[in-house]
Amino acid sequence: MLHISSHIVIPDSEIDLHAMRSQGAGGQNVNKVSTAIHLQFDITASSLPSFYKEELLKLRDSRISDDGVITIKAQQHRTQERNREDALERLRLLIQSVAIPRKKRKATKPTKGSQNRRIESKKKQGRLKALRGTLE
Repeated sequence: MLHISSHIVIPDSEIDLHAMRSQGAGGQNVNKVSTAIHLQFDITASSLPSFYKEELLKLRDSRISDDGVITIKAQQHRTQERNREDALERLRLLIQSVAIPRKKRKATKPTKGSQNRRIESKKKQGRLKALRGTLE
C-alpha cells in the first residue's frame, strides 16, 4: 500500500513493478543481477479520486504516456529493494505534486527603467556593429 495522504491510499495491486538489469557501470554484478525497477501505474484504471486523475492527465510530463500510464525507472541504488523504495517514493511525490494548487500568474508590465535599459543596450550593440563595417 502506497500512502499518498492521510485519506488516499493506492493498493499494491494497482502498481506494476518489474525487476530488470541496470544500465551503466556496475562491476561484476551488472550483467547478472536484476537490480533496476521498472514501475508502471495506470492513472485511468486506478482508485485515485477523479480530481487527482484529471490533474495527472493534464500534466506535461515525459513519464506519463498518452494512454495515461506513469512509467518510472529506478536504477540509482545497488539493491533491488532500495530501487523499489525509490520508484514508489517518486510516484508518491508525483501524485502529491498535483494536489498543491498552482498560483495564478499576475500579468505585470516592465518598468520604465528596465525599458530604457533595454533600449540603451540595443542602441549600444547597434553602434558597436556599425563600427565593424568596412571603411570606405
